Amino acid sequence: MVLLYVFGAVALINCAYYLLFSKFSFLTVAKNNVSETPSISLIICAKNEAKNLQKNIPLWQQQTYPNFDIILINDASVDESLEVMEAFAEKDKRIQIVNVKNNEAFWASKKYALTLGIKRSKNNRLVFSDADCYPASKEWLAIMASKFSSEKQLVLGYGAYEKQPGFLNKIIRFETLMTAVQYFAYAKAGNPYMGVGRNLAYTSDLFYETKGFMSHMKISSGDDDLFVNEAATAKNVAICTEPEAFTYSFPKKKKNKWLTQKKRHYSTAKRYKPKHRFLLAVYYSFNLLFWLLAVATLFTEFWVYGLAIIFIRFLFQYIIIGKAATKLKEQDLILLIPFYELFLVVTQLSIFISNSGEKNSRWK
Repeated sequence: MVLLYVFGAVALINCAYYLLFSKFSFLTVAKNNVSETPSISLIICAKNEAKNLQKNIPLWQQQTYPNFDIILINDASVDESLEVMEAFAEKDKRIQIVNVKNNEAFWASKKYALTLGIKRSKNNRLVFSDADCYPASKEWLAIMASKFSSEKQLVLGYGAYEKQPGFLNKIIRFETLMTAVQYFAYAKAGNPYMGVGRNLAYTSDLFYETKGFMSHMKISSGDDDLFVNEAATAKNVAICTEPEAFTYSFPKKKKNKWLTQKKRHYSTAKRYKPKHRFLLAVYYSFNLLFWLLAVATLFTEFWVYGLAIIFIRFLFQYIIIGKAATKLKEQDLILLIPFYELFLVVTQLSIFISNSGEKNSRWK
């Protein structure tokens, strides 16, 4: 009977988190009435991205926002990235190039390259994406820019992955979905903790007030989530969830490459503020406990009650995460949400274990 009570308590905490996530799932997106269009800079940092730049620069140039420039940062590429940038810059005066060369102090540091790009901008409002990302529409820049105000200095967007065949693609998109649900919901609850560099915006004033990336310059990841964790407050963050303002990129096609990417990203979580580390640790720990206790409870004489607890917890999950998946155009993931969650819980546990003691200070 004690096992059943513990299982019920774990499921209750799971449901409490889902109620928190509902702040995003059931959020109504207000229409943007933009009367002013101050200058903004779109900043793209590229390292060996010649092919992606060739495809995506025209999409950035076609944005309908009337007053923007594009700052392309060549981060010590050894391919033809710089040549591609220069070819486009010759035909478009809005494009500025920052050519970064490696130095001993900041060897292979994306944050160093981004800092030089930010310093090049004459505009206070900055929008960021990656060289391998393309916007969902020509309105992307305009919608992201519309979220700025005198109070809102940091805008969190959704960086999605393309739908492709295969189980790995669904897992990658589910993990991306759940990450977004959390950082959007926490932001709406007045406790923002991260964002993704594939679709992010902030002011240069905020960047300099936070002293840029100095507190975590030597860490390979974190130009997005660690900066947001340090700079974001309950009042200065806005979220952008209009589908026209999503960005898309191509996910990894091999599991080992995706796991390597996730190991690097998860390693930054230990640098979050203590309250965020605690809340995230409780969420993941109690997800793991739910699955362990669910199996254990079904092998007791109280299995019927255990089944009822599982049903209620799954009902919360389907309603709230299903609604969020619809909002973020990931409807094809809804049917197998519990299965994807179980796989992700096991994967994350293995990553957390393998990350212990590992260090990686270079961006590749």
